[in-house]
Amino acid sequence: MNDDGIRQQLELLRIEHRDLDAAIEALQEKPLPDQLQIARLKRKKLALKDRIRVLDDQLVPDIIA
Repeated sequence: MNDDGIRQQLELLRIEHRDLDAAIEALQEKPLPDQLQIARLKRKKLALKDRIRVLDDQLVPDIIA
């Protein structure tokens, strides 16, 4: 995958990450929030964060001094 493809993928993942954040927040505001659903969304959000980090590292590799 080239840099442009990685950037596009990153943008889509970041949008999905923000959407999950909004969904989690909306669920938590309910009088009786569904804790299982919230936990599932949080796990998915963490997985997205990890994937974002991997793609970010592909764009900007570590430079050892």
